[in-house]
Amino acid sequence: MKRTGLLAVGLIAALMVTGRVDAAPCWRAPVVGTVVDPFRAPACPWCAGNRGVEYRVGRNSRVVAAESGTVVFVGEVADTRYVVVELPGGWRHTYGRLSIARVVAGDVVVAGAEIARTTTEFLFGLRVGDEYADPAPYIGELVGRARLIPVDGSDSRPAPPAQARCRVAQTGR
Repeated sequence: MKRTGLLAVGLIAALMVTGRVDAAPCWRAPVVGTVVDPFRAPACPWCAGNRGVEYRVGRNSRVVAAESGTVVFVGEVADTRYVVVELPGGWRHTYGRLSIARVVAGDVVVAGAEIARTTTEFLFGLRVGDEYADPAPYIGELVGRARLIPVDGSDSRPAPPAQARCRVAQTGR
């Protein structure tokens, strides 16, 4: 019994050290809007490309954390306001073209919590280590669960919250 417990603890510790996750993440969309320019990887660090997914949104739209994490940067770069959230596995989300940030560096945010407001455009980026990556395959659609509603006139229970569901299966991180 003790040996099995130690083995389990060792396996968990190994997974924590390697950071390996078998299932791909599935995040909620950070804004409600229309994608107007998808991710296009630059050919070199200083080359042209689109280092995120660009959305057209309504002015002052809510920006929510796509996943829980820690805010590691809030500020302006070339007159554009950004918020960067580091996820527990080390990946970083970049939220850009913001009119106002509602968080400060060091804040811990929960998926779905409002972190900023937009201009009329919004950029959502992903960095894995120092490399830019396409966040689109990891953005799910909010889907509610089907449920039965009483037909006898009695009160129904509240619906469970919608969950993000991704269409494209990904390999591990």
